[in-house]
Amino acid sequence: MKRLQVFILIFFLGLVFPLSYLLVRTYASLAQEEEAELRYFAETLFDRMEGELAQLVQREEGRAVDEYGVSAMTGTGKSQGKTFLTAIPAEPYILGYFQNDPDGSFQSPLMMDSDDKNPGKEEVLAQLKGINASFNRKRFAVGEIPEKDQPRKIAAVSNEVKSKKQASVADRYFLAERVKEEKTRLGQEQRRVEEISITQAQNIAPRQELYEQQAVASPAPMADESAWASPQPNRAGSGFGRGADADTDGLSRSLEMQAVEEESSGEGQKNDSLFSSRRYRSEALDQGRRPSAPVTRNRFQVEVNPLQSVAIDKNHYYIFRRIILNEQIYRQGFVLKASDFLNYLIETDFAGQPLARFTNLRLSVLENGAEKLGNEAGASSNQPEFELERIFPRPFSFLKARIACDRIPESPGRKTLHLMTMVLAAVVLLGLFALYHSARVIVDMSERRSGFVSSVTHELKTPLTNIRMYIEMLEQGIARDQEREQEYFRILGSESSRLSRLINNVLEFSRLERKQRPLDLQEGSFEEVIKEVEDVMGEKIRQEGFELIIENTIARPFSYDREVMIQVLINLLENSMKFSRNSTIREIRLQARQSEKQTLISVSDKGPGIGPQALKKVFDDFYREENTLTRTTKGTGIGLALVKKFVTAMGGKVAAQNNKGPGCTVTISLPN
Repeated sequence: MKRLQVFILIFFLGLVFPLSYLLVRTYASLAQEEEAELRYFAETLFDRMEGELAQLVQREEGRAVDEYGVSAMTGTGKSQGKTFLTAIPAEPYILGYFQNDPDGSFQSPLMMDSDDKNPGKEEVLAQLKGINASFNRKRFAVGEIPEKDQPRKIAAVSNEVKSKKQASVADRYFLAERVKEEKTRLGQEQRRVEEISITQAQNIAPRQELYEQQAVASPAPMADESAWASPQPNRAGSGFGRGADADTDGLSRSLEMQAVEEESSGEGQKNDSLFSSRRYRSEALDQGRRPSAPVTRNRFQVEVNPLQSVAIDKNHYYIFRRIILNEQIYRQGFVLKASDFLNYLIETDFAGQPLARFTNLRLSVLENGAEKLGNEAGASSNQPEFELERIFPRPFSFLKARIACDRIPESPGRKTLHLMTMVLAAVVLLGLFALYHSARVIVDMSERRSGFVSSVTHELKTPLTNIRMYIEMLEQGIARDQEREQEYFRILGSESSRLSRLINNVLEFSRLERKQRPLDLQEGSFEEVIKEVEDVMGEKIRQEGFELIIENTIARPFSYDREVMIQVLINLLENSMKFSRNSTIREIRLQARQSEKQTLISVSDKGPGIGPQALKKVFDDFYREENTLTRTTKGTGIGLALVKKFVTAMGGKVAAQNNKGPGCTVTISLPN
C-alpha cells in the first residue's frame, strides 16, 4: 500500500505541475488581454478628445485672416456689418477673439458694434485688453514668445512597473517601423501663403497705408511674385514687431532667420511675396536698374503660420497664429479658459460613459512639466493597477490627460476559466481520490480475504477437532454409561451441524458472488420458518444460557425463499449469541410484523452493540470490527455479509442500529 501511495503522489505531482503552469500562463495571457482591452478604450477616449481639439483647431485655422479686425469693409468702402466673431462666443470655454498688432495694439471683432451696450461684452473686452497687455509684457521680456512643448509620453503602468511594459497586443499584427508616427501638431503643420485683396489687408491693418510696387513685367507673372511696398510704412513698437529692426531695404531681419520659436520646419516655404519681392529688388539693384514707378495693386500675399499657444495666467491661454503681411507680424487668435475647457472635455467625452464607472480621468494644465490646474471625474483611484497618459499635440501641448484604474474589469472569459479551473481541479482530485479509494478497497479486501481464509481454517479446524476427540473417546470406551454416550453423540451432532453450516455459508457466499445462486420465491406463512429455526437453534440457545423471545404478528403470506430465510435467521441468531455471551441479560428477541407495503423481521440482543463507524460496514464482505471483543470472538466475517446478499436477492433491505439501551437490532424489510 505504501508503494501505491508513492505512485499516486508521483502521478499527482506530475499532473499538477504542468496544469498549474498552464493555468498560470493562461491567467497571465488573459490579464494582458484585459489590460490591452482597457488600453484600447482608454486610447479611444483620448483619440476622441484629440478629435475635439483637432476640430477646434481646423475651425480656427479656417477663419479668414481679416475676421479679427475692428472694421470689415467691402471694396466699395461700405461696412459688411456683423460677422460671427462680433458676438460673445457661444462656447463657454472661449473668452473671446482678438488680434495683436505689430506695435502691440489691440483689435477685436467685439469692438465693431459701438451701439451695442451689452455689459457682458464690455466686461469681455476689458478682460481681452488685459490679456493683450499681459501678452505684450511677455513679448517685451523674452522677445518673440516660443511655444514650449511638454514632454509627450504614453505609458501603461502597474503597481510595480511604471514604464516599458511588454509590447502591445498590436505588435503581433503590425510591424513597429510601419506604425503611424505620433502626431506632433493638430491641423496645419506648415506655414502657408494666401492671396488676399487690398480690402482684406486694410481690415487687418486699418491704421497703415498699404502700397505695392508693380512687379517686373513678364509674359506670365507668378502668383507669388507680388510687389514690395514703397514708401516703407511706419513701424511702431520698439521691439514688439518683427519690423522694428528692419534692414536698409526695408525687410525685417527676423524674417530672414529661422527663429527657434517658429513651430513648422518650413525650410522650403520662403516663396512668398516678401522674399520674392526682395530677390527681385536685389537683382534690379545689382544690375544698376531702378524699380518701376510704384503703382497700386489689388492683391497681396500673406504668410499664415500654424496655431500656437501661450500661457497668460493660470486659467487663460492665448491660442493664436502669426500672419506676416507687408513684413509685419500680426497675431490672431482666441483666449481659452482652461478650467471651463477641461470641464467641457470631461462632460462631452467621459461623463456618463461605462468607462467612468471604474476608471478615473484627470485632465491637467501643465507649465514647465508641472501641473498648475486640473480636474478629474469618474471612480476614485488610489493604487492604480493600470495607468495611461497622453499629452496632446500642439497647440494644446499644455493639456495632459491621465486615466487610471485600481482594478481592471475582468473579461467574460475569466469566469469561464474560473469555472473550468474548478471543474478540472475537482475532476483531478476526485479522480485521485477514487483511484486511492479503489486501491484502498482492493487492499482492504485482500487483507480481509486473507483474514477470512485464516478464520475459516480455524472455524473448520475447531469442530473437526471436537468431532475427532469425541469419536476417540467413544472408541476407547471412556463413556461408561449410555447417558454419557448419548451426550457425546449429541455433541458430535452439534459440531457436525456447525461444520455443515460453516461450509454451507462459504459455498453460498461464493455462489452469490458469482451470481450462480438461484432463489425459489414462494408465498408462504412465516410460522414454518420460525418453527424450523427453533428446531435447529433451540438446543444451542438453551445450552448457551440465552432466552429466545418470538413475537410473530404476520397474518398475510408474503414471497420469500424458505431455505434462504432459515439460513438468514440462523446467521443472525448465531451472531447475537456470539457477541452477547458476556452480557448480564442473555435475551434474544425475534419479531415479525407487517405493514401495508412490507414485512419487517428483526433480531435484537442485549449485547455491547456496534460502534457508530462500524454500523455502515458490518454488512461488507469479510468485515469485522476491530475491538477487544471481536479479537476474542470466533468468526469468519461473512455471516452478516451473506445476510445482506440473500435479502438483496429477495428484493429487500437490511439495516443495523443500536438500541436505546444495551444491544443492537438488525432489521430485514421485504416487499409484501
